[in-house]
Amino acid sequence: MRRVLAASSALALMTGAAIAGGVERSSQSVAILFEQGSYAELSFGRVSPNVSGVVAGTPVSSGDMAPGYNTVSLGYKTDLTDQISMAVILDQPIGADVAYPGTPGPGIYPFAASTATIDATAVTGILRYKLPSNFSVYAGLRAQTVSGEVAIPVRAYTMSTSTETDYGWLAGVAYERPEIALRVALTYNSAIDHTFDVQENGGPSLPFTTTVPQSWNLEFQSGVAADTLVFGSIRYVDWTEFDITPVGFFGATGSSLVSYDNDTTTYSLGVGRRFNETWSGSVSFSHEAGTGPFSGNLGPTDGSTSVQVAAVYTRGPMKITGGLRYIDIGEAQTRLSPTATSNFSGNHGWAAGIRIGYSF
Repeated sequence: MRRVLAASSALALMTGAAIAGGVERSSQSVAILFEQGSYAELSFGRVSPNVSGVVAGTPVSSGDMAPGYNTVSLGYKTDLTDQISMAVILDQPIGADVAYPGTPGPGIYPFAASTATIDATAVTGILRYKLPSNFSVYAGLRAQTVSGEVAIPVRAYTMSTSTETDYGWLAGVAYERPEIALRVALTYNSAIDHTFDVQENGGPSLPFTTTVPQSWNLEFQSGVAADTLVFGSIRYVDWTEFDITPVGFFGATGSSLVSYDNDTTTYSLGVGRRFNETWSGSVSFSHEAGTGPFSGNLGPTDGSTSVQVAAVYTRGPMKITGGLRYIDIGEAQTRLSPTATSNFSGNHGWAAGIRIGYSF
């Protein structure tokens, strides 16, 4: 039961990061560490948000400024000895895709034709050591590669960064009782600083440093009845550490390109059920409270509530998990100028994912 139903909880964590706080796209789960024996997995996700707003007091709409995007992750875990195991994870921990439709002009939304992207890939290696009394400790290193581009016609501003790879670490502790499928794992992920070479408005500019913030993950699951599992997570991310302030943009506007005034905590809870030796399923809920009062124009969302359903098909050493999540995106208000604001409300998104796992 533990092996089969854990697949649906892991997929819930994967698609749960869709439209999460800041520019998050991965929950940085370490669930793969607890697979039995040697195990490999490949995951694909598709997120389709619909985010639009209007200038306060007018009918002028931004149109849908959040295009859909894909995610992919790979994982491998094996036992080195009876007490030591290792895992390698490739994922996309952060990212952004912004594309306001339209052409700038009178009566048009001020940020029309503005675009922004953040691309990131991380490779994480983890070692786990089993202690007596069902406890274990683990630690690892993360290599993270990040780049970004921005174009804001209303400010006559463009910016592109170099591609930089920098390093962080993680550490955690876990407690398990396999006979009841109980597991609790607490993981700390360090911040990672990236210093970029920059082109602003087509020419070289001074470098700037961005911190991808530290986070804490509490992941848990437990059997509550025959073939029934409860699972969930609490994730805290220090998003006030994250700030993108190119010299040219700050000099022209006196503000950051992207920054956050509050940290975020995301709560997830679900239940899984094995129906027979082949099929299992789960349903889960996730909530991230809005922080207000204002969000940035390149990320006009604030909190979310979502529900996901997942199914697991098991055939011998292979398990295939599919999930679909609906996200109610929290209302947000942005500043267009010192005297003008916009309101983003009634927005939503869909996320779908598939994970193929194989034990050997």
